This record gives sequence, C-alpha cells and structure tokens, in this order.
Amino acid sequence: MAIAAVPKRKTPNKKSKTLIQNLYKNPKIPFAFALLLADAVLTALIIAYVPYTKIDWDAYMSQVDGFIEGERDYNNLKGDTGPLVYPAGFLYIYSAIQYVTGGQVFPAQIIFGFLYIVNLGIMLFIYVKTDVIPWWALTLLSLSKRLHSIFVLRLFNDCFAMTIFHASLLPLLYQKWHLSLIIFSVAVSVKMNVLLYAPPLLLLMLKAMDIVGVISALTGAALVQIILGLPFIWSFPVEYLSNAFNLGRVFIHFWSVNFKFVPERIFVSKEFALILLVAHLSCLMIFAHYRWCKHEGGLVSFLRSRFIQMQLKTSLISSFPINRSYKSSSAFKLLKKEHIVTTMFTGNFIGIVCARSLHYQFYSWYFCSLPYLLWRTPFPTIVRLLLFAGVEFCWNVFPSTFYSSIALLCLHLIILWGLWTAPPEYPYENDKSQTGKKAKLQS
Repeated sequence: MAIAAVPKRKTPNKKSKTLIQNLYKNPKIPFAFALLLADAVLTALIIAYVPYTKIDWDAYMSQVDGFIEGERDYNNLKGDTGPLVYPAGFLYIYSAIQYVTGGQVFPAQIIFGFLYIVNLGIMLFIYVKTDVIPWWALTLLSLSKRLHSIFVLRLFNDCFAMTIFHASLLPLLYQKWHLSLIIFSVAVSVKMNVLLYAPPLLLLMLKAMDIVGVISALTGAALVQIILGLPFIWSFPVEYLSNAFNLGRVFIHFWSVNFKFVPERIFVSKEFALILLVAHLSCLMIFAHYRWCKHEGGLVSFLRSRFIQMQLKTSLISSFPINRSYKSSSAFKLLKKEHIVTTMFTGNFIGIVCARSLHYQFYSWYFCSLPYLLWRTPFPTIVRLLLFAGVEFCWNVFPSTFYSSIALLCLHLIILWGLWTAPPEYPYENDKSQTGKKAKLQS
C-alpha cells in the first residue's frame, strides 16, 4: 500500500528572521541607520549652503600637478604652503581626485561628503559591535560642527587618513591582523599621524599572535610603504624619507589649539618637544604596565613570558620538527573587541594629550573615539556630556586663545585621568567562546 508523501511546510527564511530578531533586540542597529541617513542629509545641506573655505586645496593641487608632470624629488613638489610633507599615498589619492574633479572644489566636496558618511558608517559599526555606549549616545558622533567642516568645507587629507585607519579596525575586531596591518599601512601612507596608534597596536599583536605572526604582519605593512613609495625611493630616497616622515617638524605657534598659552619661544624650543616626548612615552609605558597588561602581571612580566614562550617553541620545533600542532595552536588567544578598541583609542589619545601642536584639522584624529573614551571612564553621564561639549567648544574657538587652549588641555587631562582610574577589564574571550572561535578560524 503506497503511503502518500507529506508535503513539507514552508519555513520562513532563517536569515531574514535572524536579522529581524537582531534589530528588535538591539535598538542601536536601526538607530545607527537612521542617524547615518540624517547625517547624510545634513552633510548635503552643508555642502549646498555653507561657503567653502580655501586653506590647503590649492597647495594639494600644485603638489599633485608636479607629481603628474613627472617630478619625483620631494624637495621640488611644492605648493603655496611649502614643500610636500606627506607620504606617497597622499599623492595617489589626490591625483585620483584631481582626475575625477578636474581640480574643482564643488565636486571634490561631494566626494568628501561621501567619505564623511563612509567614515561615520565605519564608526557606528564599531560602536554597535563593542556595545560600550548607550544607543542614544551614538548621536554624539554626528554633533561636531568642526568635524563636518574639516571634511566638506576644508578637504584636508586627514579625512582620508583617518577613514582608512578606522577601516583597518574592522578586520582587527575579527582578529584578522595581517589584513588590518596592510590597511593600517595604507593610512600611514596618507598622513604620518596614524603612527600614534602603532604602540598599542604592537602590544595587541604580541598578545594575540606568536612572534612569527607579528614579524610577518609587520613585514606586510613595511612592504606596503616600500611599494607605494618606490617611485620616490628609487629616484630621491633621502629627500622622500626626510620630507614624508619628518619627525622634527616645528609647527606655527599661532595655529596651535592646545598649547597656545605657552610662550612662543618655549613652544618652538627643542627642550619643550623633548619634555612632551618623554611624557608621551612614559604615559604609554604606565598604561601598558598597569592597565593594558594588568591581567598578565604587568608589561615586564608579559614581555618576559612572550620571550620564554618563543624560546620554548623554538626548542620544541627544532627537537620535534614533525610536530606542528604546538606551533599552530600555542599562545593563540582571542582578544575581546572592547579591549582592542579601548587600547587603540587610549593609546592614540595619550599621543593627542602630549602633542606639541594640534591644528584644527587634527581634531579628526580623535573626535570619533571621544564618545567611546568618555564611556570608558567612571564619570557620571552628565559629566561625560559636559566634557564632550567642552572639548567641542574649545575646537570651535577661532583663533584659539590663551584660555581656550588651557581649557582644552585641562579637559584632555580629566579624560585621561578617567581612563586611568577605570578598572581594567579582562582582555581575552572566555574559554568556551574562544574554543569555538578557534575551531571556526582553523576550519
């Protein structure tokens, strides 16, 4: 006797069901999309109705013209602001912009408007993934008058450098260190300030990878610099390296937003620069020892353990060359997304606090991390909002004054103190989730 086949019931698409559930459970996701759309409209209105301010655009175009005409000596790539002081990636990006826009400002503003929205989208993704701030506080990312100005009314190369850097954080959240280092190196090729993130990034790499992985990732980043700079390194290496990676530049006192209260003769002195450098390195070491490596017994203990681990691994591999399981799996630890982002943003912020001169476009170096850092402090919400508003106010005082620069430094120091007093969280994923993620990465 034949048995009739029972028709299969149609089940709803699992992916769409999961997406709807995620949207329902996490209000940050729909709010982030709404915020992105609203800011896109605001940015379009700014481009349409707020007058553009000419600062560096003509200089950029002059430098690009020299490059397109075949000049490879960085001493001869000049604009009305002086010789070119940015690495080769800057030239490639602005050459492409000139090709698309014909050197005209308005179409370039549209490009930078899209860039602003891309940058905001990346930051919203990071904030939603790390889940550090409440949903309504995401609005703070869209409330900076100065940042909108930097992107669509000034067209600074800082915008590309920071957007590319923020993009490098995305693979970092998923432990894709080699890919992240390549994108990070591209960002450095646009502007050297991205190197402020290098010390915390190196520490995170040492936590997450063995020494071979660290060296291979750094080699990939170095190759990016060599490939992008090759036309200049091949022809005029000294001129390229001394101009594009000049660590001893002295900025004009008038444009300083943070140390305007310091007398100019002290501001431009080597002694002042040395004091700030020592303060920068000391703060990094202190945070690394007492905060970032707290659960590893401190920075010295952590580095010693890594060195011993490297020696042990080398001896085991040399003694048992066919045993590859230890080589591939030992010291493999997955870092929490929050620990990665907190360490990176705090390391950069320390550099901001100790920078000799912050020009107005430099606000883009850390504004997008400011809400995150504020919610990493133990301060009450009202204090966080007041600190945010105070920093934004200081950056919108033009020109900066004796009092606004002192106020900005004090606000920075208060935020840094809050980050210091916050209890350090355990940096690694728990064993159960770590085992599952290991299997997924190794499959």
